[in-house]
Amino acid sequence: MFDLGARAAQDDESALHALGDFTANARVLLLSLVAIPIGIISAYVAVALLALIAFFTNVFFFHRFSFAPASPAMHTLGPWVIVVPIVGGLIIGLMARYGSERIRGHGIPEAIESILINGSRVEPKLAVLKPLSSAISIGSGGPFGAEGPIIMTGGAFGSLIAQFLHLSSAERKTLLVAGAAAGMSATFAAPLASVLLAVELLLFEWKPRSFVPVAMASATAAAARRYLIGLGPLFPVPAHPLFIGPSGLLGCVIVGLGAGALSALMTLAVYAAEDLFQKHMPIHWMWWPAIGGLGIGLGGLLFPQALGVGYDTIGALLQGDVPRTTLLGILLVKSSIWAFALGSGTSGGVLAPLLMMGGALGGVEGAFLPALGPGFWPLVSMGAILGGTMRSPFTGIVFAIELTHDLNMMLPLMVAVTIAHAFTVLTLRRSILTEKVSRRGYHLTREYSIDPLEILFVREVVRTNVVALSSSMTLDQTRAIIGDSPRPRRRQRLYPVVDNEQRLLGVVARSHLEHSIQTAPGSMRIADISQSMPVVAHPDEPLRAVVHRMASTGLTRFPVVERGMDRKLVGMIGLSDLLAARSRTLDAEHRRERVFSLKLGKRSA
Repeated sequence: MFDLGARAAQDDESALHALGDFTANARVLLLSLVAIPIGIISAYVAVALLALIAFFTNVFFFHRFSFAPASPAMHTLGPWVIVVPIVGGLIIGLMARYGSERIRGHGIPEAIESILINGSRVEPKLAVLKPLSSAISIGSGGPFGAEGPIIMTGGAFGSLIAQFLHLSSAERKTLLVAGAAAGMSATFAAPLASVLLAVELLLFEWKPRSFVPVAMASATAAAARRYLIGLGPLFPVPAHPLFIGPSGLLGCVIVGLGAGALSALMTLAVYAAEDLFQKHMPIHWMWWPAIGGLGIGLGGLLFPQALGVGYDTIGALLQGDVPRTTLLGILLVKSSIWAFALGSGTSGGVLAPLLMMGGALGGVEGAFLPALGPGFWPLVSMGAILGGTMRSPFTGIVFAIELTHDLNMMLPLMVAVTIAHAFTVLTLRRSILTEKVSRRGYHLTREYSIDPLEILFVREVVRTNVVALSSSMTLDQTRAIIGDSPRPRRRQRLYPVVDNEQRLLGVVARSHLEHSIQTAPGSMRIADISQSMPVVAHPDEPLRAVVHRMASTGLTRFPVVERGMDRKLVGMIGLSDLLAARSRTLDAEHRRERVFSLKLGKRSA
């Protein structure tokens, strides 16, 4: 028996040099090569979806077969406009029931669910049904955006390509998100915001293995867009002032608070509508989109600009030439029918409606805030409501800039988006996107941080006061050590077996040792019952590597040995030691103390 109470000598530094900042390997190049054609395909998918929306808008509202852009606000149907969204809702309900129920919803939560729960696998038919149902929904007057369906459809194509290849679930996730980001990039000419959206909402990690392929797909789609649709920006605006002064910054704080409050209100409204349908609607869910269509039709009769995507209205808001009645119509009618219809389970996105509502709120606030140019406050409010509602602040800032190419708005957007984001984080447990995932019985966290097991090493938690058995000991000698000693509260369950120089030769489990003592001859040596070539840990390894080794082997205790041929025993490490390492992080999170204090000397009399 050996008592390993002393600390081992300094560990081999070569292992430390093997650790790097990132874990990416050469497979990232393969994924990047695959991501390039995915970017091109997603660009064509985006063009096809926009064309389908225009086609169905022409069919439903103007009774003509044309792919030319058309706004449902210009219809001449009169009261018959109420019927159009109902028909669209009926078609979507039938497609969802007899095609795929996953076409329901606004796209991004469905993409999140595919990534987290379904191993990044998407059904092939979804790549066809999702864009078709969304085009019918929006083309029949649905007050939705095209970005959610495009994200889901682009992600579906990325997933399908990945499923044909011999890839891991993590690699399929990367290509699914690459397709989603590429679809958004092609739609809005916003390649950087699309990558940020992928990082903040879909990847659930910040690693080169996923960032590089996603960025390649987004850049490829943005380049392809220039040949398929044209150059950006989507909403050009006159340059706004670079210096806005203290009053302008105070106005950004006010806009951020307003956008945060509106974000919270709209999130609650959407899920209140969903609860209304799920708990109080005594008919099959297939009919719900038609009822949502009735609400859309009534709203469109009162305020025609509430129908459809509304890119023309967003552009007008950014030019600053929208009358106050239109602003109020957007905030009251558009927001109401959007929440009601989305709660009915129809197919459509949230990004464009949020832009419109945020722009309208900024237009109203601009009446009493400093005059800083046409469209200044609507643009600030658009970015703020994205950061607040989707809980994606960097996406909100960069997206607003890429939509307009106005870099002077960087500081105002940063202030307003941060305030709106902080408001909703403190007032709502989940965002409009993650709440739907939660209602399906799952939970995800949107906080990314360094794993404490990555920065703590085995040498910091290894137990050195352990019992090691000599390979030459007999079972009778071991009985005197194991059987006669009082049982401690925490019994050692695995015994290292070493030679006279404390070099590890094997291990023996306590249960196996006790059984051998009872059944085998007392003269049998420990070397005869020990397991040779055990799985080990090294003092210079991060604890995360040990956790991965435990997961892959199913073992929960390892001997810790020095590197090299000698394999000298240092101690033992188990699950309880990993928990002790976690407790250090909890202590750092919750323990409050005064580290530095001022001591003023007493004044002399």
